[in-house]
Amino acid sequence: MEEIIKPNLSSSNQMPVNKDGPRVNEQITAPQVRLILSDGTNLGIISTKEAIFKAKAEGLDLIEISNGDVPVAKVLDFGKYKYELQKRKAEAKKKQKTIETKEIKFTPNIGDNDYEVKMRNAKRFLQEGNKVKFTLRFRGREMSYVDLGMEVLRRAQGDLEELAKVEQAPKMDGRQMAMLVAPK
Repeated sequence: MEEIIKPNLSSSNQMPVNKDGPRVNEQITAPQVRLILSDGTNLGIISTKEAIFKAKAEGLDLIEISNGDVPVAKVLDFGKYKYELQKRKAEAKKKQKTIETKEIKFTPNIGDNDYEVKMRNAKRFLQEGNKVKFTLRFRGREMSYVDLGMEVLRRAQGDLEELAKVEQAPKMDGRQMAMLVAPK
C-alpha cells in the first residue's frame, strides 16, 4: 500500500516577511492598501492584489511605506528605494557627533608651566566639543594634601569658566580626585 504525500500549498504561496526592510509585493498581508503611484498621485484605498497588478504593469514594486488600519503602499523600484534609505542613513550618521571624554592628569604639586600646557590642551578639547575629566592622583604622603589638590581643581574650574560647565564636582575616589567638565 503506497502512501500519498500531498504537497503543502499554503506555505509555498507565502513569502517570508522581509526582516531588514519594508514589505514588498506579495509580502504585504493587508487586504487593502492606500495606493500612491510612482508619480505621487494618490489613488485611494484599493485591494492589495489590484495594487500589485498596477505596480507590475509599470515594471516596479509595491512597497508598504507605513502600517495602520489601511497601510500606505507606494509604487517604486525596490532597489532604488533601498539605496535611497541607505544613503539617508549614511548621511545622518555622518552628521552625528560622538562626544568623547578626554582625561587630563594632575598631581597636587604641579608646576606652573605644566599646568598651563595642560590647560591649553583642556581648552582645545572643549572647543572640539569633547568632555574633559581632570584626574588628580595622590601618591604616598601626598594624601595629607587633599586640600592642595582641591585648590588645583578649583583653579582649573575658574580658568575654564567661560568655556565649560562642571558636570561632576571634584570628589575623592580612593587615592584619586576627579572632576568632569563639559563644553557650554
